[in-house]
Amino acid sequence: MTSLDGAVVLVTGGQRGIGKALVDDLLTRGAAKVYATARTPKPSSDPRVVPLPLEVTDPASIAALAAAAPDVTVLINNAGAGSPDNYLNAPTDELRAVFEANFFGPLEVTKAFVPIIERNGGGHILNAHSALSWIARHGAYSATKAAFWHQSNSLRIELLDRGIDVTGLHMGYVDTDMTSGVPGPKTQPADVAKQALDGIESGAYEVLADDTARWAKKVVADELEAAYPVLRKS
Repeated sequence: MTSLDGAVVLVTGGQRGIGKALVDDLLTRGAAKVYATARTPKPSSDPRVVPLPLEVTDPASIAALAAAAPDVTVLINNAGAGSPDNYLNAPTDELRAVFEANFFGPLEVTKAFVPIIERNGGGHILNAHSALSWIARHGAYSATKAAFWHQSNSLRIELLDRGIDVTGLHMGYVDTDMTSGVPGPKTQPADVAKQALDGIESGAYEVLADDTARWAKKVVADELEAAYPVLRKS
């Protein structure tokens, strides 16, 4: 278990949506410092928040981030990208780009910060997955989140003896800019952030932040027709 009171936390994609909600909640829990990244970071009115630039697909940007944040004890991989909603009509370069942003980017950030967290006495990594880790929707986006989920499961085992715990965060639609055009009910970012940070502090392996995530986790072990009703034969 990792206390966030006094922790030094890095939140990628930390200036809007779920990332901003995480930063806000971290401050209420007594985090000593929160690095909040964005491609073009904006200043914060709270002196504990340190805005830093990050392009998660750029190795030089990741290296610069690690050099600027040598005191991190908790890493939250939240930054990511959307995807075309299909495979057959999507340019392959666009499909590769979403894997770079949602799978390889967080992995490279993790590789950069594991030695830092270890050197600072150990800590925690939270990876923002999705209910779509378990359900194929929105083209390659769900494939990247499935791969990211497996990455987290593997890293959790690799880091067992290095003093770093790993939590995976899963949720359905959240009320952010990314889902502004999606109809239907959405979870509030603050609710997701609270559950995610509770998961860090309790040492949870996974946080299922809403009913959609809980349904997806259950249905993945069921017959395909349960997850994809269109496949049911009359």
